[in-house]
Amino acid sequence: MAMTTVLGTTAVGVADAGTGERTGTRTLQRDADALLALGAPGVLVQLDTPTWRAKVRSGFGDVAARTPVPWDARFRIGSYTKTFVAATLLQLVGEGRLSLEDTVERWLPGVVTGNDNDGAKITVRQLLQHTSGLPEYLAQLPYLFDQAGFEQHRFDTLTPQEAVALAMRSKPEFAPGTDWSYSNTNYALVGMIIAEVTGNTWQHEVQARIVRPLGLRDTYTPGTSPLVPGPHAVGYERFTPEGEDIDATALNPSWGGAAGEMISTTADGNTFLKALLGGRVLRPAQLAEMRKTVRAAKFDGAWPGARYGLGLMWVPNSCGGAWSHGGDIHGFKTRNGVSPDGSRSVVVSINTDSMTPKPGVPAPTKDVAVDLVDHALCAAA
Repeated sequence: MAMTTVLGTTAVGVADAGTGERTGTRTLQRDADALLALGAPGVLVQLDTPTWRAKVRSGFGDVAARTPVPWDARFRIGSYTKTFVAATLLQLVGEGRLSLEDTVERWLPGVVTGNDNDGAKITVRQLLQHTSGLPEYLAQLPYLFDQAGFEQHRFDTLTPQEAVALAMRSKPEFAPGTDWSYSNTNYALVGMIIAEVTGNTWQHEVQARIVRPLGLRDTYTPGTSPLVPGPHAVGYERFTPEGEDIDATALNPSWGGAAGEMISTTADGNTFLKALLGGRVLRPAQLAEMRKTVRAAKFDGAWPGARYGLGLMWVPNSCGGAWSHGGDIHGFKTRNGVSPDGSRSVVVSINTDSMTPKPGVPAPTKDVAVDLVDHALCAAA
């Protein structure tokens, strides 16, 4: 039986939407609808501009019940967590409590060692920018990528210390500072350094420094809690293209930790991006450091020409480029983008991170949300 598309549009803060707003919202809806053919069960998108805001949805938040994604849905944001964590550490740098050029060994003695891994040769900056060369701890967790293993271990707890120890079983990919490669191990260590510097968990510091000051009432650092609180879609996961979707909504996200644990909403996600790039989260010197990028060629298949800063990615687009940091975790895919001045921001939530195009639909040649984000940010304001 063919799935019936559930469409919805809402405009906020526009008493009498003009032509630009109506056209922008229609384009947003069209782009959200297009993601269904690429394998999205449901989609929720919010665009914030200086003068108007639009939110659209498409498909189903619960396929069996045939109900849409809730307008105010919470969802796991995966690696978008890294931007919150990087900003938190950079606040500490701005306060003089540590330096980007400090070594990992200074703050975490004896933690990064063995198999040619050496914390004395890796800086905090290199962790934030993924230029450390450290191996990926997820490679040591095969159960995350296998349905039977996931079902067996989905509620297990993994501490950051355990995650880093797993990574130390492998040799580094390259000498620190000589190349770029995305590794969640870097941010497990960043979270540990925040704890060492402050005496508090990274979750406490993110809440105290970013979430509460910005009024992000629906943004959570769940720790080991397996639940997505409040309204949310079902998060679907398919472990092989031929397999069946399972409900992966409930899981212990501690294996993601400072690299991917958090939960948020489209509204909160936009508020944070606009505040960050608008200069309301970091001092100018630290925001400038965050925006210093290196080439991220391994991301070219998804985001051609991508560059990576400190917990932020620069993506070229039709109006020059935008800052971004997506995230993928079982059941949820988050994509976003914000204009360089922080005035225009979009957040996309899809309730699966294992999209398989429908029969006869060509596989995308880049990330599934590239066009949506481009259209949202580059249309006339």
